Amino acid sequence: MAAMRLPHRCRLLWKNTCSKVNLTNDVIINLPKSSCISRSSSICNGISERHMAKHLYPSDYISLKNTRYFCTNSSPKEAVTDPTKLTESELSQVCTNIKKELNTSKHNLNEISHYLFDGKGKAFRPMTVLLSAKACNYHSGLSTQVTQSQREVAMIAEMIHTASLIHDDVIDAADTRRGKAAVNEIWGQKNAILVGDFILSKSSALLARIGNKEVVIVISQAIDDLVRGEFMQLGSKEDENERFAHYLQKTYKKTASLIANSCKAVSILSGCNPAIVEITYQYGRNMGIAFQLVDDMLDYISSDTVMGKPTSTDLKLGLATSPVLFACQQYPELNALIMRRFSEPGDVEKARRLVAETDGIQQTRYLAQQYCNEAIKQISGLAESPARKALVTLTHKILNRIK
Repeated sequence: MAAMRLPHRCRLLWKNTCSKVNLTNDVIINLPKSSCISRSSSICNGISERHMAKHLYPSDYISLKNTRYFCTNSSPKEAVTDPTKLTESELSQVCTNIKKELNTSKHNLNEISHYLFDGKGKAFRPMTVLLSAKACNYHSGLSTQVTQSQREVAMIAEMIHTASLIHDDVIDAADTRRGKAAVNEIWGQKNAILVGDFILSKSSALLARIGNKEVVIVISQAIDDLVRGEFMQLGSKEDENERFAHYLQKTYKKTASLIANSCKAVSILSGCNPAIVEITYQYGRNMGIAFQLVDDMLDYISSDTVMGKPTSTDLKLGLATSPVLFACQQYPELNALIMRRFSEPGDVEKARRLVAETDGIQQTRYLAQQYCNEAIKQISGLAESPARKALVTLTHKILNRIK
């Protein structure tokens, strides 16, 4: 007999137990297989070393038999809360449906535009968007199934992101992307620029078809931020005190805004009230910044083979990211290298050596952890559901990723 969900006033009480959890550098929390939501007593401005995890155990479930309620002793199957498993059916269709949107009679354009949509990327953006949609739908009392419009927002997010990667690779003269040759390396810079524009135009057409004015405004803001963030990356603040704020603002615009506004868009499509829409936006914002902080950290400590793209590139491109900005606190001589964008012989090697001699990598990870904690704090404002738990799990995956 299938379990039946009762109205709130009729639901049985849940047994609660609390367990202290020490947050390690790797943010690995060993907990029972039961549902778990990590809760931190701190937010972005500070972090406590004491963390609590709340475990919820269903004391009973109610089944329907002969039109009467009775308690069963058997435990129901544990809900799936793994982000990948919870979205695998929808994610499997994202790249397929994107390719359908990009289909054209021009064979060469088809070949190039389809190239990076092979399903081998991290799919972090569409996964986050789909989980946010499921969590918001549940919170609003709708089906946990993702609507067609919400699926399209996930597609749009991946299309905009991929178009930006193709353009980035032209700007950076990169030769690899996602473990294979970059588009510009195979088809040249002109074709890469044009196909990036083509993918972006197709994402805009798909956005228009959704037919929700508020969603169009929100996603358009993400595109605007993306371009402004790229321009911010071309410059650097002379004032050392303003430099880190500039870096974080650039990180928001270039990376986090697309995630935050895509999460916001699906919450709007769920019919959520403004407070819940803001919660999903703030979750995406904090997760997006954390994701980029980890990415900037991995550029120093990972390898080309693991990352599937060139590493140690930020310094070579003249970019001062979190690890080197933190290292400046201990080695002020790095400020001169930053202002000349590591352009003189030996600058890149010196900067890497000084970063390695400081705790710049650890501080970057710590800051990413703080943003993840804030994301968890924000998303706890939604009703508890497998999708909400998966969004929490996703923060741990972001912190512990190696590529």
